[in-house]
Amino acid sequence: MFRLMVRVAMLGVIMMAMAMPAAAQSKIAVIDVQRVVTESDPGKEVMQKLRVLSDAKAQEGQTLQQNMAALQDQFTKQRFTVSEARQAEMQKEIEDVQIAIRRFQDDAQRELQEAQRRELGGLEEQILPIINQVGQAEGYTLIFNKFQSGLVYADEAVDITDRVIQMFNTAQ
Repeated sequence: MFRLMVRVAMLGVIMMAMAMPAAAQSKIAVIDVQRVVTESDPGKEVMQKLRVLSDAKAQEGQTLQQNMAALQDQFTKQRFTVSEARQAEMQKEIEDVQIAIRRFQDDAQRELQEAQRRELGGLEEQILPIINQVGQAEGYTLIFNKFQSGLVYADEAVDITDRVIQMFNTAQ
């Protein structure tokens, strides 16, 4: 029994030794695509564009909120001095503005998500050829997206993010 275990262990060691040269031929790299987006010049432009759109929508939403607050304030001040019909009319106006605000928020969120998808998708289409170019030029067999591949650890020496950012900036 002991001899069988020794033979199996030796066979395992031999198989691992045979696999080592094949593994040594593979060249693997990682890239932090999120960092390429946030640190590259084109990525910064896209992020600024999305920020401007988001700020504009936030300002528009704030204006609607202020209008509703003014209507509610007006209703609170006048509810004892106006007729019941006018009170009902004012409440209806407030409800209409609340509905408009909810619709605006939903539409704005949808528009922002679509803009983000479109802009980041376009950026990805620009980044992928550069990643491929770096991979081919430097002889990489595999390139993993650092944080979306299930990768737990990677030595900084195999990180090509800085080279991709530099090439992406000069390609523009």
